[in-house]
Amino acid sequence: MSGTQIVTEIDYDRPGKQLGALAVPQSTNSSGWRSELIPIAVVNGGPGPTALLFGGNHGDEYEGPVALMKLARALEPAQLRGRVIIVPMLNSPAVAAGTRLSPLDGKNMNRAFPGRPDDTITGMIAHYVSSALFPMAELVVDIHSGGRSAHFLPSVNMHHVPDDEQMRKMVAAGMAWGAPYVFIYRDVGGVGLLPGEAERLGKVTLGTEMGSASQFGAEVLAITEGGVWNVLRHAGILVDRAPDTAATPAQVVAADQYDDYIMAPTSGIFEPFAELGAWIEAGQPVGQMHAIEQPFAAPLPVLARTSGMLISRRAFPLTRQGDCVATLVRPFRLD
Repeated sequence: MSGTQIVTEIDYDRPGKQLGALAVPQSTNSSGWRSELIPIAVVNGGPGPTALLFGGNHGDEYEGPVALMKLARALEPAQLRGRVIIVPMLNSPAVAAGTRLSPLDGKNMNRAFPGRPDDTITGMIAHYVSSALFPMAELVVDIHSGGRSAHFLPSVNMHHVPDDEQMRKMVAAGMAWGAPYVFIYRDVGGVGLLPGEAERLGKVTLGTEMGSASQFGAEVLAITEGGVWNVLRHAGILVDRAPDTAATPAQVVAADQYDDYIMAPTSGIFEPFAELGAWIEAGQPVGQMHAIEQPFAAPLPVLARTSGMLISRRAFPLTRQGDCVATLVRPFRLD
């Protein structure tokens, strides 16, 4: 916790259940002294491992905040052998604004890790997570969804980490979630991800992509909620009963080539040609771009450079050059 300016009334070691906040110091035009409050809950059932659960890393992704607010209200210490730390809205200013990035400093929480104590608010929160919360945890879960820009098949996500034992544990935990897919991804949008930092520290780390284009539905929310409970049971922290068994085991898939992430070659209106779950061959168009400035020109095809199943595609039709419009995955086998 060295150097952090963030304070909290929470005692992480105290048995029982605590509901509180992280107070992040701010100075604004309307208030020279102010604290931005990030909600946090700790449910401590005694000796055992610690799970650290995050929602609201991006503010336009709602499955995580709702699932974790409900979990914080429902979970009781008697159900646990260990501790669960719940941060339902890590970037609460962005959640309140409904934006991917923080409205206070314009930064992406999921590109801010490990953060700095002297940074703007996003980096300060990232530093507190890295220096104060990560050291307590064996299991880290960061719940994401498609936000307003992407449709995603529900999946539990992770990088392919170099430690084989850590990787096996993460895949096993991902399978226990009960989502249709476990998705091995690579970073194509920059570094500084929360899951990447947790993985680097050796934690069993799960990300997710739940939901689509900020469309909030019962089916995907049930996968999100049930998955969190299942993973806590799988980790031996929640001991009320065994994890639920999915009717169909998750498929483990990977997008491990840069070209699996198909970027718009030009700006315009993206017209998709395939629905999620479709198999796309290299050279096949996944859609086409209609130029707004040249409405009667022939649209430009957007071609796949690899073959794979469409696990994600752009949801918002208005697209800028370089935006990811589709992601292709293939079956992955852990050696």
